[in-house]
Amino acid sequence: MQVYDAPLRDMRFVLNELHTDDGFGDLPIHAEFTPDLTDAILEEAARFCREVLLPLNLPGDEEGCRLENGVVRTPAGFIDAYRQFAEGGWTSLASSPEWGGQGVPDAVGKLVEEMICSANLSFGLYPGLTHGAVCAIEGHASEALKAAYLPKLVSGEWSGTMCLTEAHCGTDLGLLRTRAVPQDDGSHKLTGAKIFISAGEHDLTSNIVHLVLARLPDAPPGIKGISLFLVPKFLPQADGTPGARNGVSCSAIEHKMGLKASATCQMLFEEATGWLVGEPHKGMAAMFTMMNAERLSVGIQGLGVGEAAYQAAVWYAKDRLQGRALSGAKYPDKPADPILVHPDVRRMLMTMRAYNEGCRALSGWVARALDAEAHSPDPEVRQRAADFVALMTPVVKALFTDLASDSANLAIQCYGGHGYIRESGVEQYARDARITMIYEGTNGVQALDLVGRKLGAHMGRYLRSFFHPVAQFIEENNVEGPMKPMIEALAKAFGALQLSTATIAQRGLKDPEEAGAASADYLRLLGLVAMGYCFARATKIAGLQLFFRSPDKAFYDAKIKTATYFFERILPQATAHFLAIKAGKASMMALADDAF
Repeated sequence: MQVYDAPLRDMRFVLNELHTDDGFGDLPIHAEFTPDLTDAILEEAARFCREVLLPLNLPGDEEGCRLENGVVRTPAGFIDAYRQFAEGGWTSLASSPEWGGQGVPDAVGKLVEEMICSANLSFGLYPGLTHGAVCAIEGHASEALKAAYLPKLVSGEWSGTMCLTEAHCGTDLGLLRTRAVPQDDGSHKLTGAKIFISAGEHDLTSNIVHLVLARLPDAPPGIKGISLFLVPKFLPQADGTPGARNGVSCSAIEHKMGLKASATCQMLFEEATGWLVGEPHKGMAAMFTMMNAERLSVGIQGLGVGEAAYQAAVWYAKDRLQGRALSGAKYPDKPADPILVHPDVRRMLMTMRAYNEGCRALSGWVARALDAEAHSPDPEVRQRAADFVALMTPVVKALFTDLASDSANLAIQCYGGHGYIRESGVEQYARDARITMIYEGTNGVQALDLVGRKLGAHMGRYLRSFFHPVAQFIEENNVEGPMKPMIEALAKAFGALQLSTATIAQRGLKDPEEAGAASADYLRLLGLVAMGYCFARATKIAGLQLFFRSPDKAFYDAKIKTATYFFERILPQATAHFLAIKAGKASMMALADDAF
């Protein structure tokens, strides 16, 4: 059964309590966003997701999208839900007031994103891609393009896409063939084909704005010869309304494993009119503004699906009667005990819960850094925030989505045979979560980005943005008391991370394959330490609240117990990842190609 209520209490904890001394807060531009105001935003978002988006999730998956005469029809109810979404101001939430946005901090906006992804991930992709397009246009387009397109994208009247992939090239975009020919009026004519374009065609908005990677006639080969172009579905008229149809069309939609209510399109550009965004041959720099924003958002998608899967599993574990507790009947008035009493079911539920709370805590930290990177008046804070975001972007994308897939499968396992049946609704979470590990750069690519680009960047400066606060916290809190076992466990995992970093740096200089062989384990190790640090901080706060007799005793007590489970049952995986890194590439690369 698909059930979802936004975990507002934990969201408030992450937003208002957990990271207040990280040096990224107290931004003058966000002074108006008091806890009372942000609370109202979160409450209303929770209501909208529960009442409007959640009821469309399962039927939307059943119906899917369909292509009719070149137009993609979204499932029943999506048009009206999107109208309510845009009218409610949700499309403009985190955008700049300069273009009609509300300027809400990313620390709040990411929590709203999580709710949307929990309630209806397919729906969330439509406005989600638009927000990424807004970031790219705002950061790189001319003032004329900004004025013409950003207000309508921010309001939700129009939507946006990113068009990168071609049939013969995915991650290796240096191979793309779409071409752009300059015109006398300053525009360009684009010709080529793109695949796997999320929200490339649909019936939710009156216009769709495509950001397209293509090559100019004088482009150098490879990745250095790619430019970015803005290509609208309908060419705007003088008054800004959609006019003549452009030479862009949807030739087919993909029949996918999941996300069936999200239109994934094959797009044709046939002498389509477009305008250059940014400088010629510098398209990847402009597109990475959108891609990095999307990679963080994909991580949030994973968290959203993981939370929905957890809540469904909890509902079922409390409702399903099966056998008796090993220690004797816990509910003797019932014909059997709910499966919640069984240790193995508890293992699965606690694992999912710890994954979600750990990821939410870490995403809250990264979101605060996003805000500081954009708005802090202190250049040093902006730089430290930018370093931290750069380091953590591949971790958020890969770790959160890996754990989401694990949580979705654990939810199915909690349901048993009923989880394998479509009517239960939980198998959809496994199908939907699976793509998040692939798109916006596979999780293997994220791991390579982490070890290949981020570790050595600026003589290790990115790493210092994370290592320094963790080391300081361990040093300040490694004292006798109830937290000592956690601090010791965190220190051990952190030590393994430091040794692994040195090992990769040393071996990778001599042999890049050594770094590649270690990359997936290193990303997971870094992610586990980051979650452990957040849980340790949360435990310290919760302990103080209980000491001072907070009226919210149940929440803080549960936080400590969840953290304890993480430290005792999940963080020990750090040792295994360290040993795998230490083992090196030998066994991984030993087999000859023709032996596979």
